[in-house]
Amino acid sequence: MSTEDARLTPEAAQGRLAALGYRDPQGAMRHIEALTAGVSRRAALQRQLLPILLGWLAEGVDPDAGLLAFRRVSEALGTTHWYLGMLRDSQAAAERLCHVLSNSRLIADLLEVSPESVAWLGSDKELMPLSFEAQWQEIQSKMSRHADPENAMRLIRLIRRREILRIAIADSSGLLEQDAVGTALADADRAAVLGALHVAESIVASEGPLTTHVLVVAMGRQGGREIGYGSDADVMYVHRALPGAGESEAQQQALAIVGHISTLLTQPLKPAILAERVLTVDADLRPEGKNGAMVRSLESYAEYYRRWSLIWEAQALLRAQPMAGNDELAAEFLWLINPIRYPESLAETDVREIRRVKARVESERLPRGADPARHVKLGRGGLSDVEWLVQLLQLQHAGKHPQLRTTSTLQALDAIESLGLIDKGDIVLLREAWRLASRIRSANVICTGRASDLLPASRRDLEAVARWCGYPPGQAAVFEEDYLRLSRRTRAVFEKDFYGQ
Repeated sequence: MSTEDARLTPEAAQGRLAALGYRDPQGAMRHIEALTAGVSRRAALQRQLLPILLGWLAEGVDPDAGLLAFRRVSEALGTTHWYLGMLRDSQAAAERLCHVLSNSRLIADLLEVSPESVAWLGSDKELMPLSFEAQWQEIQSKMSRHADPENAMRLIRLIRRREILRIAIADSSGLLEQDAVGTALADADRAAVLGALHVAESIVASEGPLTTHVLVVAMGRQGGREIGYGSDADVMYVHRALPGAGESEAQQQALAIVGHISTLLTQPLKPAILAERVLTVDADLRPEGKNGAMVRSLESYAEYYRRWSLIWEAQALLRAQPMAGNDELAAEFLWLINPIRYPESLAETDVREIRRVKARVESERLPRGADPARHVKLGRGGLSDVEWLVQLLQLQHAGKHPQLRTTSTLQALDAIESLGLIDKGDIVLLREAWRLASRIRSANVICTGRASDLLPASRRDLEAVARWCGYPPGQAAVFEEDYLRLSRRTRAVFEKDFYGQ
């Protein structure tokens, strides 16, 4: 809208808003009136800015939601001296704000509850993710001043919420490569888990001296540092009794500590942390799965892997990476598992078992009624296909080729390509499919605020995801066909290289 449009009659203004793409012009007018009413400096600045901002909001997938979020952020910041001045003086900041509010439900929700973060929009430097080390230093500082476990965890979880918002805005603004997004999100999770471990240990220590060291081992995509905005933390827990401590006593204390970790990260707090993406900790990849002990000593792991380890457990260990805890214990755990996940050779019976389990996963884990062609995690040519193929090749060849010894799927694909284990054309497809499927999963959370492993069927959601994946407006159908075509070709590569078909 131009400044002339702002002086139109209410009916004409609503017509102009509808032409711009606002689905509820009356509601939009109410927001505009609330923002511009009165004779204050703030109202005058809003009257000056809104004709331009409304146009930028209209370029998003949901301008109505964007305008509502803009009103809420503006009201929350109130008479803050810098806010409207920044939007007036920095076109980049104003346009960036309109872009994220009208395209991302997750970012809009987070900005509404932490509106001071809008100040980042005027500086690319402020949007750069904090390193794990910087986050951990901040967490340690806050824990030293807040000994109470609930207060300490509130501050730790608020830091994680803040960093997820920072990463999402930087991602939306094109400041981060996709790989850097996964790494930054993993750093935020790692800092929160390490903080939770220290708080858990302090709770247990308040009842008596500590008798064991606990190590949290990241698994799955968390171990590969290739997570998305909706990812859980797949983990295993290891402990080792301190000198002089009894094994039974240490085991019970370790169980108490890991129980506290999960609770501290997920339990509701009073007052609640609004718009928080709670970090759920999942230990199902431990030995014996859900039926196995929640935490084992290093010696127990060694005995288990020596006597009973199954090939799926060696496969799961390919992405095991120490996340939080004692450094010496972490090094010893890696020394223990490396010969298991990087065997000298892989028996044909193990290859057949991996193929059998993959087929069972496809038939049993895909949600009932889900279209396999649209399920980007477990469906045709999705993340699971790429990762299982990569992991099979790692189990077969990493014992002899150290460059394959990585927890990252993308780094493993690079090594597979350099070793010539499969055709270069196949590698290109696998890499592209993995990246796009990962991007879609993250886009579902970013755009709708809800985690989903499905390529959206709703036209509006599909349009939002397409734009997040780099497609221009109005190209949702092209994006959809591109994904479906890519996943079909990737599935053919998977079947050829995984099953030998």
